[in-house]
Amino acid sequence: MIPYGRQDITQADINALIEVLQSDFLTQGPKVPLFEQTVASKVGARHALAVNSATSALHIACLALDLGKNDWLWTTPVTFVASANCGLYCGAQVDFVDIDPRTYNLCPKQLESKLVEAERKGKLPKVLVAVHLCGQPCDMQAIHALSQRFDFKVIEDASHAIGGKYQGEYIGNGRYSDITVFSFHPVKIITTAEGGMALTNDDALAERMNLGRSHGVTRDQNLMTHDPDGPWYYQQVALGYNYRMTELQAALGISQMERLDAFITRRHELAKRYDELLQNLPVITPWQHPDSYSGLHLYVIRLELDKLNKSHRQVFEQLREQGIGVNLHYIPVHTQPYYREMGFQPADFPHAMSYYSEAISLPMFQGLTNQQQDQVIQALSAVLEKATA
Repeated sequence: MIPYGRQDITQADINALIEVLQSDFLTQGPKVPLFEQTVASKVGARHALAVNSATSALHIACLALDLGKNDWLWTTPVTFVASANCGLYCGAQVDFVDIDPRTYNLCPKQLESKLVEAERKGKLPKVLVAVHLCGQPCDMQAIHALSQRFDFKVIEDASHAIGGKYQGEYIGNGRYSDITVFSFHPVKIITTAEGGMALTNDDALAERMNLGRSHGVTRDQNLMTHDPDGPWYYQQVALGYNYRMTELQAALGISQMERLDAFITRRHELAKRYDELLQNLPVITPWQHPDSYSGLHLYVIRLELDKLNKSHRQVFEQLREQGIGVNLHYIPVHTQPYYREMGFQPADFPHAMSYYSEAISLPMFQGLTNQQQDQVIQALSAVLEKATA
């Protein structure tokens, strides 16, 4: 089976882990801050805080922005559930903004219309989570302008997008957002096995996220209520969580970062080959906005179902039967039973549902060979040839 995504582990990565295993530090030591510094320097952010998952990063980001009861968090329905759940963790209410039918990201025009209506009702969001689906950045300049006009905070969920760029600058630099989140899950562009990171240029937000990831405990005397009792002293000054990244994860991340640009370059080579080899098939290939240089975590096609005599599900299943590990990113969050109980209906976000009815994620990872990619194309061609009406 050719998977849709796969980690790329070298001997250098393994050696980095062995070095940590033979050191004095396994949990908290020098590798975690070095990994943070490595990523922050790469993307041009002032602060980076490594955590045990991107979900944790989203949670502490929301906490740092004071999201709470009676507040609203908005995001896109086409994302993993964590982009919305982080609001629920804080006691806030969640709503969605439909997607742009070309980029599949949250649509700024629909966002503006919804903000105007929400302002009239007194229900403006406190936080917007803008998800860079597949690695392509949202229209952050437009979103930032709306955040200034309607007074909400912006989190970039860039779980798919490390190494990508927006308007020629690395995603994560915080030019148009308050906080950016990266994911280092094994199928992402670089991996720490599990792990995530929150980046910001705001000193106060960084301080709050630092407390949030480690029980709310500090040894910083400037944050304490009184002088320490001795050199052993610490204080819990907030309610936090155990979201810390380990030395092992950080060491792997540092090693992986050395190959980030090469990973992105290879993904673009594969995407270009897909674009060329799929052009005569009844599918829609990904459209890239001229302002973006995608991280290309995913390569999503949409079936032109009006030209086929097979269903979306049939095409998907037949590709799996031929050893092509296709996937679907994502089932719209508002259709999940937990969210349906809140009153959401599938028809609430028609562009998201149209996307869901046609989308298939083809294998995309830096270790994918041209021969394997040819196998994907051959299998897809065979399935679609038989399905052509």
